[in-house]
Amino acid sequence: MSTLKLNPPFRVEHIGSFVRPKELYDLRELLEQGKCTREDLIPAEDAAVKHVVKLQRDLGLGSITDGDMRVFEGVFDKLGGMTYLPHRPMTEFKPYIPHVKILSAMGMTESPTWYCSGKIKRIVPFYVDHFKALKAVVPPEDVSRIKINMCPPTWIHQRHGSDLTYDPAVYKSDDEYFNDLGIAYRAEIKELYELGCRNIQLDDPTFCYFCNEDMISGMEAAGVDHEALLDTYIRATNLCTADRPADLHIGLHMCRGNFRGGIHFSEGGYHRIAVKLFNSVDVDTFYLEYDNERSGDFSPLKHLPPNKAAVLGIVTTKSPKLEDAQALKARIHEAADVVAAGNPPRSKEAALNQLVFPVDFLVVLIIFCDFRLCISPQCGFASVWQGNPVTEEDQKAKLQLLLQVAKEVWQ
Repeated sequence: MSTLKLNPPFRVEHIGSFVRPKELYDLRELLEQGKCTREDLIPAEDAAVKHVVKLQRDLGLGSITDGDMRVFEGVFDKLGGMTYLPHRPMTEFKPYIPHVKILSAMGMTESPTWYCSGKIKRIVPFYVDHFKALKAVVPPEDVSRIKINMCPPTWIHQRHGSDLTYDPAVYKSDDEYFNDLGIAYRAEIKELYELGCRNIQLDDPTFCYFCNEDMISGMEAAGVDHEALLDTYIRATNLCTADRPADLHIGLHMCRGNFRGGIHFSEGGYHRIAVKLFNSVDVDTFYLEYDNERSGDFSPLKHLPPNKAAVLGIVTTKSPKLEDAQALKARIHEAADVVAAGNPPRSKEAALNQLVFPVDFLVVLIIFCDFRLCISPQCGFASVWQGNPVTEEDQKAKLQLLLQVAKEVWQ
């Protein structure tokens, strides 16, 4: 039986983003209005990163992120071969994609994006500077706790499909496009590892979109083979994570949308994709949203293989309302029952008795056989700069609730 990587994810973890401080928020508004420059934000971003790092360390979180305090800088804005299109018409976005449908209904007629006009090549790092900046504000013994959140390889393709993502004179197929993209990602991951990074999270709503029945119907009407496309996206992810060092942990966070004010884009349980997802995607941990009924039930967890971890996002970041501790504990036991009855089966008593680690905070591990379940917020507290309708105090309260629940269940 294959074993689970234990180092990381940390027993104390979170998804990544935190609400921006007012000074940075105000500057970001000015930037959007063209009243300041990108460089004007840097001092406020640096101060915000230091603040959120201290917040995470004071709370006792095992992993450390920059809270997504910097203006979004991903992969496609830095890749050679990609052309930025600031006003691409919405007619060139696939209408069946959940967020495209919603944004179009809101009246958007164009949106910024990228187009692959040449051979993809990593000419500059994507996240290396972010890692170095974090490394500079944590003690040396905490460098291995730093987590880098990455834009997924599917980001552009899921919006534009095989016909509008790349120039057919450059790439003749999705396989060719994702082959070169995988080379670029692996080079980035290699450099991050050499600098000391041991924890990477791909933030990808694409897989959850395949749980959405409206999208599936729209793809079928458009003549798109959604099962084949799902396989293509699994392969694209695996090209990026292939051949990584044994002590480098990679997680996949599947988001249903965390737009302005906490708006979601998609819904549907994991039943449609669970077998392929849990058994074919080459990552160590799945961060799963389970904060409300649109996420479905825990039954797909029966397909979780022995060498994977699942993080149950059972606390919402979309509302300041604090969850009930007893209800959270009941959900943890419900999920444990499902995994314990999976393959290989374990009794509930055996599952709960096979705990081998003490509980620290936030992501809590149930160890039975080689399975591991964890708990966390369902998403970041501010996936876009405008943030969710929560304050910093709300964030702390929700994290402290998770600590309380963890101690009551496992200690």
